[in-house]
Amino acid sequence: MTHRFESVDSVRTGLAEVNYLADDATAGIAYLADRLQKPVLVEGPAGTGKTQLAKSVAEMLGARLIRLQCYEGLDESKALYEWNYKKQLLRIQTEKGEGTTWDEVEENIFTDEFLLTRPLLEAIMAEDPVVLLIDEVDRVEVETEALLLELLSDYQVSIPELGTLVAKQIPLVFLTSNNTRELSEALKRRCLFLHLDYPSMEREKEIVLTRVPDISENLADQVARIVRAIRQLELKKAPSVSETIDWARTLILLGIEHISEQDAIDTANILLKYRSDIEKVTKEFGTNAKAHFEAPAS
Repeated sequence: MTHRFESVDSVRTGLAEVNYLADDATAGIAYLADRLQKPVLVEGPAGTGKTQLAKSVAEMLGARLIRLQCYEGLDESKALYEWNYKKQLLRIQTEKGEGTTWDEVEENIFTDEFLLTRPLLEAIMAEDPVVLLIDEVDRVEVETEALLLELLSDYQVSIPELGTLVAKQIPLVFLTSNNTRELSEALKRRCLFLHLDYPSMEREKEIVLTRVPDISENLADQVARIVRAIRQLELKKAPSVSETIDWARTLILLGIEHISEQDAIDTANILLKYRSDIEKVTKEFGTNAKAHFEAPAS
């Protein structure tokens, strides 16, 4: 059996090369997912890098990323497969006048030629390297989770008309969840578990320096400190890591080298998406301006 990763260190190094800074737990889980051929369930607040982890692993491996974006109402026809009914009907009409029996017609129309693959089936039937991302799995109903169980345990899909289709290769699978509801025990049993929380201030500074190459170390430090202070407030939605990066890029575009209270207020809408949060943070900036915006000693 050929493995994708030589060691945990090689995972960490490879992810760093594509600008994803992974800690020991994250690199270790990715390594084990490959060796144990098990999917990874990645839980945590929105915007902590769960989706980006799957994207970065695919980029690191040079693999194709197949993404199933979950939503309420997702069903088998959008997740697994469906039959091309229009094409089947054309075949039926073509053979109708040729004296073909129904059994013969039925045998002809339920073949690979008429099968429309969706992300889950496409991932296991692919012959090239694949990373399968099942994004925001907590958005689907509990009943829909059942669609995943056979695929995630045996890497196969049962289609009544065709039988069981077994994976041509075992993809790396990442499921993400924002914890909007509790997932079933059956689903969790099939997965390795990884919790991604907001990074520490020091790690977020490293992320900003990595993802925003033109930023100075002092500005990256101030960005990380201010975002950390904002997350400690009771907000409807705390800033995500991606929003931290967007804010840092905004500051660079505006030519800001040191963030003032007014700079932070003027650009707060990059970090925050609710008016009540912006008002609360603006008040915090005014009350504790010295702590947040005082220039560091030279």
